[in-house]
Amino acid sequence: MHVCTSDHDADPYGRGQSKLDWRTILTTHDRWLRTVVFWRLRDHQAVDDVMQEVALAAVRQASPISDVTRVAPWLYRLAVRAVLLHRRSQGRRRRMMERFESHGANGKPCEPEPLDWLLSHERQAAVRKAMDRLPARDAEILLLKYTENWSYHQIAAHLGVGHSAVEARLHRARARLRSELGATDMVEVRS
Repeated sequence: MHVCTSDHDADPYGRGQSKLDWRTILTTHDRWLRTVVFWRLRDHQAVDDVMQEVALAAVRQASPISDVTRVAPWLYRLAVRAVLLHRRSQGRRRRMMERFESHGANGKPCEPEPLDWLLSHERQAAVRKAMDRLPARDAEILLLKYTENWSYHQIAAHLGVGHSAVEARLHRARARLRSELGATDMVEVRS
């Protein structure tokens, strides 16, 4: 339990002061922010790392928050951004480990096991067949995104549509591709 011992503690938002008491503010908002972070990551160990990044970002802010009633939404946006950055770094780490595992100690690619090669070949053939069954518009946007590695903004600029239209089309195209792959029993279940 926190006991107020000074005027500074009584008003963590520093309404009459130039600086906010971030320790008190972060303690006040800690529980619900942790809930949000955990819900997005589903990893108890990562929550502490992300919350530390949120605290650092709050303390290091470039300009003070002028409206103290907006501290909670601002902290929420910081937490969501920190979660996204954490996921991105975890994805890079995972891809780096996969590349490392696919190469031997001498840095040369390992020869794939025959069963792995066969399964990979079958999976590629199933994806090609499913792509052939998709409407041309869906197949095109999937190919631009995943073979050309274009961002949503690049796709939008090249197709002459808005960013939100690209998001919607990609979402719909992925769902249709999953459906087609599900019809051939080639969808992998991720745990």
